Amino acid sequence: MGQIKVLDQNMINMIAAGEVIERPASVIKELMENSIDAGATKITVAIEDGGRKSISITDDGCGMDAEDLAQAFEPHTTSKIKTSADLSRISTLGFRGEALASIASVAQVKAVSRTKNAVGANCMEIDCESKSSVGPCSGDYGTTIQVRDLFYKLPARRKFLRTANTEMTHITEHFIRIALGSYFAVNPTAVLPADPPASSRKGFDLTLIHNGREIHRLLADQTLNQRITELFSSELAENLIETEANERGIHIFGLFGRPDTSRTSGKFQYVFLNGRFIRDKFISHAIKEAYRGLIEQNRFPIIFLFIEMPYKDYDVNVHPTKIEVRFYNANLVHSQILGCLREKLLSTDLQPHAQLPIVAVPRTHHDRPTGTHRSQEITDAMAEFFKKHRPTDRQELSQVSTTKPFKAPSATSAQTMAQQRTDTTVATGPVEKKIMQIHDSYIVQQIQDGFIIIDQHALHERILYEALCRRIKQNKLESQRLLIPDSFELTDTQQNIIDTNRPLIEKLGIELAPFGPKTYAVQAFPILLSRATPADFVRDLIDLLDDKGTELSAEELLDEVLKMAACKAAIKAGQRLSNAEIEQLLEDRKHTERASQCPHGRPTAIKFTLSDLEKQFKRT
Repeated sequence: MGQIKVLDQNMINMIAAGEVIERPASVIKELMENSIDAGATKITVAIEDGGRKSISITDDGCGMDAEDLAQAFEPHTTSKIKTSADLSRISTLGFRGEALASIASVAQVKAVSRTKNAVGANCMEIDCESKSSVGPCSGDYGTTIQVRDLFYKLPARRKFLRTANTEMTHITEHFIRIALGSYFAVNPTAVLPADPPASSRKGFDLTLIHNGREIHRLLADQTLNQRITELFSSELAENLIETEANERGIHIFGLFGRPDTSRTSGKFQYVFLNGRFIRDKFISHAIKEAYRGLIEQNRFPIIFLFIEMPYKDYDVNVHPTKIEVRFYNANLVHSQILGCLREKLLSTDLQPHAQLPIVAVPRTHHDRPTGTHRSQEITDAMAEFFKKHRPTDRQELSQVSTTKPFKAPSATSAQTMAQQRTDTTVATGPVEKKIMQIHDSYIVQQIQDGFIIIDQHALHERILYEALCRRIKQNKLESQRLLIPDSFELTDTQQNIIDTNRPLIEKLGIELAPFGPKTYAVQAFPILLSRATPADFVRDLIDLLDDKGTELSAEELLDEVLKMAACKAAIKAGQRLSNAEIEQLLEDRKHTERASQCPHGRPTAIKFTLSDLEKQFKRT
């Protein structure tokens, strides 16, 4: 008897904070959403030490008077819903009344707020539930909330906070979600999808500052593509395809990438419902199905998808963080999204276009090229580029051997090129009647008691993986400098990932250097990965480090990186091989450990015995 006790309110709030406030980024998400709900048009987020020291959110919204300010930090107090019927038509980003009370229970908080018609502002300070009285102070219209020393009275929670760079990565991600979703934040009084076309939407003025340095400054009059350029890169924004549909009460607007721009993780898939960032398995499946047959199974397309529909058609009150929703007709949502994306994909020319690399020409103090020798190097490099991208009747492969990188001839006449194509075509037939390539993907080899079918990509992937493991145990991978650096754009978050993982990147033999505003260039690249495009490989490497960098040990992370490297640099299915390339691949197979499986566990070969054949032909 007497074992069940009623928890005190502070304990209740601290438990609630564990559900809502996971890290500094959670605080920023909740406070920015409150600012948007308050009608703000300008929001400034200022962070110190990745949010571990302080967080400040300032907006020009409607503000609160003294009575509302005193009430706002009490548990389950909200201005956004009043009756149970309101739960079926939630139009605001926040509504549960948990955020402010949860934040105030685990940090030091100061709130300053002023309504539009007030002559002055009011302020209140809270120290882990210990509240001061509300008093007058100076302040502009709107609300400023400062949060300091998050979890300082909860050392068990605070020790789980990561480095400032890692926490800032999470903060930036939430900032990006709100910056994009705010373009499609529907009028709370709307019943049907909003009328203005997607191309005419306006965002908010949003600013993100870390340790006094401005990370992002987004203006309300930017187009969505301009905002994506600022948050990610112009390279990503310029290659997006636009689609829009408005049927059966569902308005869909999408910007999505071509299949050749797909990534190794779903990090670049942003889905918004009436301005709210969400994750939903039905929508994810629709996106995957739209790209079926256009990208590899383990790749993820880039997409920014904005959905607008009546609030009564879904329930957002299914998770404390409000990131999940429940559709009352999920199949309709799935089919509308799939149809919208698939139709646009099938009607678009998706043929990748070769892009010339940016040439960095050293200059003297007279701003002239450094000499004829450098000019000749550049001319040779451009000639090499066009030889590799010349139109041919077939895709020709470079040298398969893992011990010697492929080198194209310095000059090739039209007659020689034609002869090369003829030789290659002839070479793809049977090799001494015992080896042949079929469907440009599999190698059939006769053996004493039957034959084996080899998956050329899986086998070459294993060969490269073992070679990479051997080399990296001895030292960093041997690399060669690129005559023309391969440049790419990146975000501040990606810059942090590079800085955090620079020892690993250098161990791989990759040399990166700043190449201009928001741009890096690959200056050197490992010889063993010569088949991979340097910039594309580095992008995928950054995605992998971002996705798994905090989950795995250093050894496990290196292994994941080497597996990805082997896959990217291996011969692909659909690439025709010459006799010499087939023979080299089979020779390397003999000297490779665990050659029966690729690094991901898939078989590299299947054996058929004469006995198996005789059974199939009813000979036994």
